[in-house]
This record gives sequence, C-alpha cells and structure tokens, in this order.
Amino acid sequence: MSDKQVVTRIAPSPTGFMHIGTARTALFNWLFARRHGGQFLLRIEDTDRARSTDEATEAIYRGLTWLGLDWDGDTFSQFARADRHAEVAHQMLADGAAYKCFSTQEEIQAFREQARAEGKSTLFRSPWRDAIPSTHPDAPFAIRVKAPQSGDTVIHDQVQGDVTIRNDQLDDMICLRSDGTPTYMLAVVVDDHDMGVTHVIRGDDHLNNAARQMLVYLSMGWKVPVWAHVPLIHGPDGKKLSKRHGATGVEEYQAMGIPAVAMRNYLTRLGWSHGDDEFFTDAQAKEWFDLKGIGKSPARLDMKKLENLSAQHIARIDDASLVAQISAYLDAAGKPALTDRQITGLTEAMYCLKDRARSFPDLLEKGHFILTKRPIERDEKSDKVLDAVSKSILNELTPQLQNASWTREALEEVANAVAAANDVKFGKLASPLRAALAGRSVTPSIFDMMLVLGREETVLRLQEATRD
Repeated sequence: MSDKQVVTRIAPSPTGFMHIGTARTALFNWLFARRHGGQFLLRIEDTDRARSTDEATEAIYRGLTWLGLDWDGDTFSQFARADRHAEVAHQMLADGAAYKCFSTQEEIQAFREQARAEGKSTLFRSPWRDAIPSTHPDAPFAIRVKAPQSGDTVIHDQVQGDVTIRNDQLDDMICLRSDGTPTYMLAVVVDDHDMGVTHVIRGDDHLNNAARQMLVYLSMGWKVPVWAHVPLIHGPDGKKLSKRHGATGVEEYQAMGIPAVAMRNYLTRLGWSHGDDEFFTDAQAKEWFDLKGIGKSPARLDMKKLENLSAQHIARIDDASLVAQISAYLDAAGKPALTDRQITGLTEAMYCLKDRARSFPDLLEKGHFILTKRPIERDEKSDKVLDAVSKSILNELTPQLQNASWTREALEEVANAVAAANDVKFGKLASPLRAALAGRSVTPSIFDMMLVLGREETVLRLQEATRD
C-alpha cells in the first residue's frame, strides 16, 4: 500500500458535547494519517435534524482544535449530501441489488410482536423481496438492499481479527426510507466511498454495522475499506464510561487545565501501546502509531496517570509556550486574562514553578506569589504563622537583606545566620517567609521567590507583613 493512499476520517454527530471517546477515535485516525503522509478528514453526521445543533457542531470544532488535530480540506456535511445518498440507493435498485418494499411500519411491528409471542426470530423478512413489479401497489416504498441469506460474511478487522457473521442473521436493511430520506447505514458508506476513505478506524460498537455496510460496498462494486474497530473507554470500575466516573467531555479536560500535548499523549496510550513507553512526544507518536498496537480489551480511564503525564509535559514545555497556553486556558475557562506585568513575572518565575505542577491551575497556584500584588492577602494558615515571634525574626532579617548580594548563596547565608542567632531551625523561619512573600503555605523555594521578586519587592513585602 502506498502511503499516498491513506485517508482516514472522524465523523461525529453534533448532538451534544464532544465525548472523550470521540476525541480518542479522532486522535487515532489523525495519527495514522499523519504517519503515512495521508489525509485526515472531518465529516459532521448531521442527518438527525431534531437533535443536531450549531452549538454542538462548534463544540466539535473547539475540541479538535484544542487537541491540535488539524483536519484536511473543508468539513463535509452528511445532511447536505442526501441527494447523493438517494442516487446510490436508486442505482442499487436499478442494478437488482436492492428492491422496493411496501411493508408499512404497522405491518413490521405486528410481525415482530407475533414472532416474540411465538418465541421466533424477530428478523423481518420482507414479502416484497422477490415480488414481480406488476404486483407493486401505487404506494410509498422503502428501498432495501438484498442481503445474502446463506453462508457467512467475514469482517477482516485490524484490531478484532477476522469476525464471522452468519448471513441468515442479516436483514435486508433499509437504505432509503419511504419518505425519500436516506438511512445512516447507507449515508456512512456513500460518504466514506466518495471521500476516498481507505481506513475506517472507529469504536467497536460499530462492529456489527460493518457486516451490513459491506452489503452496500459490494452491491456498488466499491472497494471495502480497511476496518479497525477500537474497544471503548471504560471507567476505573470496568464499566462503560459515564458521568458518574467524572469528566467525559473533551472541554472538561481543557477546563481542568490539562495541556493539550499531555491529553494527546494520554489518549494515545489509552488502548494503544508501544512497548512499555508511557511518556512520548507528538513526533514519537506519529512515528510509532500503528493499528497492531491497539488492544482488544477496553481501556480504563485513570486520572492519576493523566495527571502524572500532565506534570511531565508541563515540566518539558518551553516557558514562553507554557505562558501562552496558560493564557489560552484562562480565556477558555472565562477567567481574567493575565496582565503584561503578570506575563513577564510568570515567565521569569517559570523555572521554579514547572516541576511537579500537574495542571495549569496547579502551576498558577504555585505562581501566586508573582501574580499577586501588595497588599498581600494571606490565607488562614499563613496568617496564623505570622505571630509576634515570627515577625520579630523577620524584622531582624529585613535590613540584612537590604545589604546582601542578591544571589541564592548570599540569601541562604543571611537567612541561616538569622535563624541561628535566634536559636531556631531554618524551617521555623521558612514558614513566616512564605506567608509574607506569597500569602500561602505551599510555594516554591523562598529563595527562588526572592530572586524572582527582586530585592525591592521582597523587602517591601516583609516590611508590610511585620507592620500588621
């Protein structure tokens, strides 16, 4: 297979938020296409007019854009192609691969109810399959594809292996309803064929659909794509992922402040593996990704693993890019934008903030000392450590800092000397220093804070804290 032949797609329905499972499917398709220098296409399956919304379509665009999954060319609308779908149905009818079915919904429902009562198969067999045209009534009709009634259909799947389905279990599926509208099962096949899709990588809840959709490919003489049906994502308890497990929408993870690169890494690893590698870059993912690495068992969402990967990526993102991503996160979360002063300070402080920060909010909390300004608002725990004894020690330290060389070594020497002179361990001095400089009990090293804040701001904050 030539690399130029590879075309993949993601085809979400715009009926709600973008699910994390849809995002992972999109990611797998994107990685496979990018690895082979092929195309990754986007189709909006908006045929359900009652449930499809512009807001949901925008959520799909936002989700893919945040994840960095750029698609090629224009977006396809399934609804806009209804005439083409109907054209294919009539072509199959003309070729004898499909037939007109005049059975009404009431007749089909009555058949199924009777079959259930008698303990028989509810698979509907239309009495019109072999009817001669002269017996056709002047009435609305659906177009059904003629499914083989004996033998087997084999789905050659790159993930599931060969899956065999008995043809006597397949119904003559409707391609065109009696009102002239195409069914989803027909539209998907026509769109994939016309878009040149070579590899259909999707959730394994579509596996049974593949056998029925192959009927359209074979009836039209079209090449069947390579199938790859990926197991769904489950929650930590092994059950299908749902709201009870926590966040299920892509934008929820963006709102948590998870970097997109970490989300890509985590979702790629969620159900696919390359040896024992857990942390990897986009470049490595594109180089390594293949369909054989996808597991057959459902993957389980693990927030601790995601947070761990997020921390590793935050530590490796360059400072300017990290600040830009934090600004984008604040905008998406509807939070106040950083001022120029805060951007400058955050960039300078990043070296002492990045390590072990698991998310953007985590990093911003660590960077509170540089984002805030005087008068410093202290939390309850910090307020308590600034007692009379602590303030007295800080009063001794402050004038010495005014004359010290502003290097880590000199600052450590001065602080340790003041602690020793007061017969206390350095830790006894560190807590009130954190309270004075940041108003928080958890911060970067006090010496890093001093170096970032500079002599003047450090002294002013200490003086302010001891005046209270």
